[in-house]
Amino acid sequence: MARLNLLEETRYEKLPVTVCPNPAAGAVAVAKRIASLIKSKQANGEKAVLGLATGVTPIAVYTELIRLHKDEGLSFKNVITFNLDEYYPMRPDAPQSYVRFMNENLFDHIDIDRANIHIPDGTLPEDKIAGFCINYEKQIEDLGGLDLQILGIGRTGHIGFNEPGSAPNSGTRLVTLDDLTRTDAARDFGGKGAVPTKAITMGVGTIFKAREIILMAWSKKKATIIKKAVEGELSGEVPATYLQLSDNVEFILDEPAASELTRFDTPWLVKDCNWDNELKKKAVIWLSNTVNKPILKLIDEDYNTHGMAHLATEQGPVYQINIDIFNQIQHTITGWPGGKPGADDSQRPERAQPDKKRVLIFSPHPDDDVISMGGTFIRLVDQGHDVHVAYQTSGNTAVWDDDVLRYMEFAIDFNSSIGDDNSKLKGIHSDMRRFFETKHPNQIDTPEVRDVKGFIRKSEAIAGARFAGLQDDHIHFMALPFYETGKVTKNSVSQVDVQMTIDLLKQVKPQQIFAAGDFADPHGTHIVCFNIILAALAELKKTEDWVKDCWLWMYRGAWFEFATHEIEMAVPLSPQEVIRKRLAIFKHQSQKDPAVFPGEDAREFWVRAEDRNRETAESYDKLGFAEYAAMEAFKRYFY
Repeated sequence: MARLNLLEETRYEKLPVTVCPNPAAGAVAVAKRIASLIKSKQANGEKAVLGLATGVTPIAVYTELIRLHKDEGLSFKNVITFNLDEYYPMRPDAPQSYVRFMNENLFDHIDIDRANIHIPDGTLPEDKIAGFCINYEKQIEDLGGLDLQILGIGRTGHIGFNEPGSAPNSGTRLVTLDDLTRTDAARDFGGKGAVPTKAITMGVGTIFKAREIILMAWSKKKATIIKKAVEGELSGEVPATYLQLSDNVEFILDEPAASELTRFDTPWLVKDCNWDNELKKKAVIWLSNTVNKPILKLIDEDYNTHGMAHLATEQGPVYQINIDIFNQIQHTITGWPGGKPGADDSQRPERAQPDKKRVLIFSPHPDDDVISMGGTFIRLVDQGHDVHVAYQTSGNTAVWDDDVLRYMEFAIDFNSSIGDDNSKLKGIHSDMRRFFETKHPNQIDTPEVRDVKGFIRKSEAIAGARFAGLQDDHIHFMALPFYETGKVTKNSVSQVDVQMTIDLLKQVKPQQIFAAGDFADPHGTHIVCFNIILAALAELKKTEDWVKDCWLWMYRGAWFEFATHEIEMAVPLSPQEVIRKRLAIFKHQSQKDPAVFPGEDAREFWVRAEDRNRETAESYDKLGFAEYAAMEAFKRYFY
């Protein structure tokens, strides 16, 4: 019976999927499979032939393999490896090289014979590549093929660098990279312009010949493409769908990556559900959008024909369900994000007391505050709350080099105008120009350059916060040490980061905190900053009574918004407030026209913010609520 239930739940899935609670558990499971293969081959005196992948996804697997080698004696003497791909052209010692990646993340730490390592050569003359690719395939075939191939998946659905349009029988070859793939790689190269346009990759056909294939995916960012790969139709536009044709493939996912699969996203379509309030709210909103009716117009037939008959029978009548969910959503809407003084707050998202709250807005980057919650920020100030803003990082990696020269030249001219000696400034300016002329992609800036970039971001943040109405003594710059590496890869969080946050919280003693809860941030800074706040609050909770009455609200950044069923406070913005928010964002001139790291979305941040806020308002309107120009959304976090 259990087996039948599982088959029913996964009936939309066209290949085997294993879901792990988190990336660490998934990585351990994959490493265990690899170790078992290696040991089995060793016992038979055979070589284990592995196909390996690069990128963020397999790093934790390699870390666990290194641990197994060092702590449990796993030997790699009998292992032969073939990597999936390499950028072209690419020097093996370049920071972005997959040769360097594999050495740093695996090969330098195990006992593998270097002669058994194979990685596509990014230094070949282009007329030699075809011959190299033929030989790469022959080497694999002469060894009897790959025993196990591990894969990640790109947001275009590529496996290896087999981009949309790749043939299912394709072999190792030189390919042109999709624009989205290059955009995703931009941060590693210090800008999209420095990302190679080509790569050498194993083909889909080569991957298919492996006796076992494991595709891994971690994080919510991969959820949409995973759904297409697992449940979608076969399509050259999503090369990973070809894996549906293999009898030897398994997808190993963490829960966020699996979250859009039918059994998790809309489970009522595949099984009878335990209808708690959260799932009921999600289902009714989904039904309203699916049948294109306001919530209060949904009828029994809508429920019965869309997998929700069980809910109607268990908790009906349907109209009462509709009213219940409608009222819950109605109560999320408030023009008083700090609470409405003197009002009955039993049906409001925030407390009425105290009338005037101490509010602390944490902004991971120097512009997240105004981009993500600029309208609410201004509203809180206008309504008389004691608002502070804290910029957790300097954001100094996200400034164009030519802006540095422009600001330096301004400083030199200003110094001249007041009669100060400019010799030192001119010398630094000359050093900077020479550095920029020979700077490699993603090369760490000099300390002076990093300082100027940080000053640029700081001055813009001050301008934005002042525009929102803050006095200078309510604007805090933390420059948390974990961020200050001068490169994309950041340091691990230390107690220093946490203690700095503790100190600020003790200084302000807020009754209300706003923090970035956008964990899909492709740069990872948001979740790191959020976890630092949680660690600080956990420490303070032991000794500080005020923490018990401090509410933590999450806002989303420039990447995604909360789903409608997740929103617990929706703050409407008038057309005039939308303009005020836009002007606050405009104070961040270094992040416009375009930003250094815009992510996959080509729109400027102010456009994204306005579109997202308008779409949130429209989502409420479609459900049958009042029509607003825009809305900013928040979700409370209980710590």
